Amino acid sequence: MTQSNSLGGKVVLSIGHVAGMIDMVALPLWIGNLMQHYGFSPVQAGLTVTLFLFSVVIASTIVAPLFDRLPHRASVAAGFAVSCAAFLIVSRQPVESASLLPIIIMHVIAGLGTGCALSVTHGNIGRTDNPHQLFGLVNVALGVLGIFFFAGLPQLVIHFDASAMFLVFAGTMGLAAVVTALFFPTAGGATHRPEAAPKMPAAPKAVWMLIGVVIALTFNQAMVFSFLERIGTARGFETEKINIVLIVLGFVNLLPGALAAILQRRLSPLAVGFFGPVLQALLALTMSNSPIFMPYAVAAALYVSIVIFTHTFLFGLLARLDTSGRAVSATPAMMMIGSCTGPAVGGAIVAGFGYGALGVAAVLVSILALSLLTLLRSELPSVSPVGQSA
Repeated sequence: MTQSNSLGGKVVLSIGHVAGMIDMVALPLWIGNLMQHYGFSPVQAGLTVTLFLFSVVIASTIVAPLFDRLPHRASVAAGFAVSCAAFLIVSRQPVESASLLPIIIMHVIAGLGTGCALSVTHGNIGRTDNPHQLFGLVNVALGVLGIFFFAGLPQLVIHFDASAMFLVFAGTMGLAAVVTALFFPTAGGATHRPEAAPKMPAAPKAVWMLIGVVIALTFNQAMVFSFLERIGTARGFETEKINIVLIVLGFVNLLPGALAAILQRRLSPLAVGFFGPVLQALLALTMSNSPIFMPYAVAAALYVSIVIFTHTFLFGLLARLDTSGRAVSATPAMMMIGSCTGPAVGGAIVAGFGYGALGVAAVLVSILALSLLTLLRSELPSVSPVGQSA
């Protein structure tokens, strides 16, 4: 049987991560296709994808506390299979606005399946011998998928129709379902003992503080990054230049996961945690307020990578604080809470105060993250890892 610490086990976990995080690389194309080809309004397209993300949150919130009691292989494979079937049904709907209701229902079902599979996958990543390193490397794999998506999906839509995008989603989920059904690894070589789960102690306050920091980081990313293209257009930048920024961003996103893995022993997770929100706030201010293209372009190209790099260090710290895997299995919920709420809050801010106010809001959220990290630093000396004796 495949072990999670083996090369094969890590490859399977990488496939699960990439399939489960498909929204991170496909989001702009996803919403754009629903609006341009299906004829959905901005609100309808946003609601459709938001409900998918919210369903991931719901599933992850339910699955994470039960992580030690679930059959991991069956849960992951079934989750991806459900998501595959739902996206396949979406691809069979007419490419028109009248398909809104069935498409929304299938997005909810797909989100529930994806959330279940991704939570168990992340929990198993947290139980490997080096969660920090593996989480960095699986994000490199996600970056590679992002480049292929940006390069290939628009061409498929042009040559066929917008439903081709959902066929690609279904194919990705179906491949993950087959691979995980056949080869999903056992966690850290440990014996799975469901009866031991109720005896696990409650997670310490430090774990909840870290979760709050991750939510703040992903909220800021979604709030500002969702409007990257609109900000550029409002500033009068050429569409071709903005598209180049997106392509460059895809390549830049290959770097932070690898760098985080390489620098694991050289940088403190808390130090990275403090610098992450600060840099994020500075980049958000620059992106949302610069009247000059180059500062806007540099800030936009780096914005997502800051979250990937910082989150990798925080994921590793979280895995050390809670060795049961329950906390890291809630990673999809942490990330998707921000992804769900960020665009809506950002839209309200833009409507009321303009694009420049997004940077100010990002600063306030970063201050909250820094406050949580300050409290976390005072907690760490007294914290014993969950799942181990003090």
